[in-house]
This record gives sequence, C-alpha cells and structure tokens, in this order.
Amino acid sequence: SNLLRTRGCVSEQQLQIFSGALREALAEHYKHHWFPEKPFKGSGYRCIRINHKMDPIISKAASQIGLSLAQLYQLLPSELTLWVDPYEVSYRIGEDGSICVLYEATATKAASSYGMLTCKNQMMLGRTSPSKNYIMTVSS
Repeated sequence: SNLLRTRGCVSEQQLQIFSGALREALAEHYKHHWFPEKPFKGSGYRCIRINHKMDPIISKAASQIGLSLAQLYQLLPSELTLWVDPYEVSYRIGEDGSICVLYEATATKAASSYGMLTCKNQMMLGRTSPSKNYIMTVSS
C-alpha cells in the first residue's frame, strides 16, 4: 500500500480498499499454509514476487480499485520480493537489493535462533556481501 501511496496516483479511500482486499486475499491464500508454531514451514508458498510478471494476489487486490495490470507495472517496482511469515514480514526491491523488515514480532528471534533456512535465508546464501536491514513502518 505504501508503494502505491508514494506514487500519489491512488486516493486514500482507494488505498484503504486495496489494503482490505489484499488482506482478505492473503488470508484466503495462506489459510492452509500458516503455521505459527513452525513459522518457516510453507515460507516458499507465502513468498510474493513481482519479477517482470505481476503476482496474481496483488493484481486481484488492485482490480478492486480499478487499477489495470499496465498501471500496476508503472506504479510498482519491476523486481519486488515480499516474504510473509508468522512473526516477520520483509521485502527486497531488485535482485541485489537489501532486505528490509516491514513487521517483526519478538517470537522471530526465538524461531530464527534454531538456524532454520527460510525462503529468504536461502536466497541470502549466495550473496557476497551482507545485506543491510532497515526498519520501515507501514500504515494502511
């Protein structure tokens, strides 16, 4: 929602509708793939990607406010990865961009201390330089 907000082409009312539609679509999509007791189980399924091809969940939510696929491609980065896991949501813009945390709960520290490989961590294995983590607040 913030990416659409910064472009200034979408009204606050449209952003509210988009956010609600996205929340509903994600809840439905993740219904049988959400395991708070094992937060990394199913992490690949919950990864949202725009890789010169629009993720269908995003385009479905955008259609609720009348945004076409062409408009989405103009408003959103051509390379975006969003990892949605229990206790943490993070993203990366570009293939070599830094991973930034949008949301983090305290349970993430305990879960990640087991050394489990998440979809995000697996992608980091091939990096030659460490990523920089930034905190970004998001409002809907």
